[in-house]
Amino acid sequence: MKKYLGPLSKDNPILVQILGVCSALAVTAQMKPAVVMALSVTVVCACSNFIISLMRNTIPPRIRIIVQLLVVSFFVILVDQVLQAVLYDVSKMLSVFVGLIITNCIIMGRLEAFALSHKPFPSFMDGVMNGLGYGLVLVIVSFFRELLGSGTLWNHPVIPQSMYNAGYLNNGLMILPPMALILVGTLIWIKNAKLGKAK
Repeated sequence: MKKYLGPLSKDNPILVQILGVCSALAVTAQMKPAVVMALSVTVVCACSNFIISLMRNTIPPRIRIIVQLLVVSFFVILVDQVLQAVLYDVSKMLSVFVGLIITNCIIMGRLEAFALSHKPFPSFMDGVMNGLGYGLVLVIVSFFRELLGSGTLWNHPVIPQSMYNAGYLNNGLMILPPMALILVGTLIWIKNAKLGKAK
């Protein structure tokens, strides 16, 4: 199990490989859509890895990208339909970003780098762990953006009214996309600093 834990730390898709940053900027203003997006990417990545791994010996190299896109598209549509049926409000908040999972570089990267050359179970686990590594960053970023930008967590107020009465103001900059980029950059800096000390 330990060999699959890389994406949660030393090989994190966003902090190390710098993949999937666009959606990290777009869906992290609140925690709820960030968590749903993280779970959606995890499901699509794991299932796509598993199916492509099953088919890896039968896919002609010339059309492998097309086959990968078809498999990923199938699972993205499935996830999108489930979200619309079960979490319609979150689905509306995520808007086109669920559909854009199809072109998420994390998923395509894992299909190319791992699923095409490994057996189904390791490929499935690789997809799960990369999705969770991606989701971990989304949750951290959305936590600070929602808390400092809106004074809420999961849409529930957490900052006492007494603080507002004393003059506290929410930081409106935190809910703007550039702040997500700054927070991701800060996380990358912290990670690199830790790696530097470890060496």
